[in-house]
Amino acid sequence: MIEKGKGPLGKKGEQVAAEFLEAHGHTILQRNWRSGHLEIDLISEDDFGLHFVEVKSRTAPIEAAPEENVNPRKQGKITSAALRYLNSVGGGDKEVFFDIIAVVFNGDKTTVKYFPQAWIPLYT
Repeated sequence: MIEKGKGPLGKKGEQVAAEFLEAHGHTILQRNWRSGHLEIDLISEDDFGLHFVEVKSRTAPIEAAPEENVNPRKQGKITSAALRYLNSVGGGDKEVFFDIIAVVFNGDKTTVKYFPQAWIPLYT
């Protein structure tokens, strides 16, 4: 059975992702930041800039890699949310990154895959 979403599995995956980022030098600034119908799972900061992170969690067995579910439409929503966030807090001169973390739970084994700079938004 494939589980996904913002239920207990999604929250558990976001916790694992936040701990992963912190272990790699990030400071978590926000979790589940919302503006209207738009949401960003994690917003973190490291020495390089601000990271807007989409977390995808699944329970094995999986049919497709979780990160494949961050399609161009989803990327556009996250990009729009990030722009709202930056306008609300003042983006300053920090570099901005859009990352994905895929978390797969398989019994007592958890696999975390980090995709820094998973996409670069195009503003037209």
